Amino acid sequence: MKVLLYTEHESLLKKSGLGKAIEHQIKALDFAGVEYTLNKDDDYDILHINTYFPQSYFIAKRAKKNGKKIVYHAHSTEEDYKNGFIFSNITSKIFKKWLIKCYSLGDVILTPTIYSKKLLYKYKGLENKRIFDISNGIELNFFENDASLREKFRKRFFYNETDKIIFGIGLYIERKGILDFVELAKRLPQYKFIWFGYSPLIFAGRRVRRAIRTQLDNLTFAGYVEPEVIKQAMNGADLYLFPTFEETEGIPIIEACACKKSAIIRDIPVFDEWLVDGENVYKAKNLDEFESKIKLFFEGKLKDVSEKSYEVARERDLKIIGEKLKKIYESLI
Repeated sequence: MKVLLYTEHESLLKKSGLGKAIEHQIKALDFAGVEYTLNKDDDYDILHINTYFPQSYFIAKRAKKNGKKIVYHAHSTEEDYKNGFIFSNITSKIFKKWLIKCYSLGDVILTPTIYSKKLLYKYKGLENKRIFDISNGIELNFFENDASLREKFRKRFFYNETDKIIFGIGLYIERKGILDFVELAKRLPQYKFIWFGYSPLIFAGRRVRRAIRTQLDNLTFAGYVEPEVIKQAMNGADLYLFPTFEETEGIPIIEACACKKSAIIRDIPVFDEWLVDGENVYKAKNLDEFESKIKLFFEGKLKDVSEKSYEVARERDLKIIGEKLKKIYESLI
């Protein structure tokens, strides 16, 4: 059994959540001992395709014609396409039709969460497909609680030991909640806010561009950084804030759980099945609730849920994900 892992425009996706998910996929198959290739010209038994661009579609069509089995990975939905880059809302219906056209080529469809699986089953044309929810996973041995990284992080970004630091992660798109992140920095000048992640502002909406240019003494946009720096932030900052409005999963919250980092996330459906308010994270529905819970956290009025949060990450270790992928492949063969 040999699997072709195909990703179109991989170099362009490297800094995105999708790029990270694909990197995790490769490591998961290494752990599971699954033979795979990244070269589309190699011989293979199963095509595992990660992207929905035109070349991806035609490769899948050719594979089906040649009798190959196809696993189509649904990393995207219409719902998480909206409120992304400029014109995304206007084109979302066209995008959905294209996704259905691509995903329907799969003998099976994989998607990261129960939530995104439910969304796909509502798409006309995918109602009768075999769809499995498998997390994108996390490299548990890399993202871990490490007190020694606290000082490295604070020195790197010129914070002192007493600074109370809140960090966020994501592209410069409205869906990620970046507008609320900036507004919270305005409302809470007693805390330091830092945002990791980058995407070209030319593709961002006007409100996002305005937010990125906000000048506040307590707000930093650090841009794209390597995973090692994110790990430092997970260990060196005080609180992870995830104000996203829509996700198919959200890898950074799993990383935060692995590092036993306290987190306040937006109360949205994708998190319903696995993240519980007051048990392994804290949730907020709107700006006022985010502000209130941040204050409660720094006042020591929210109980520590770090041990429970670690269980979320442990269940999504790439070693476990690799075995799940292997079983899907074997079922096709």
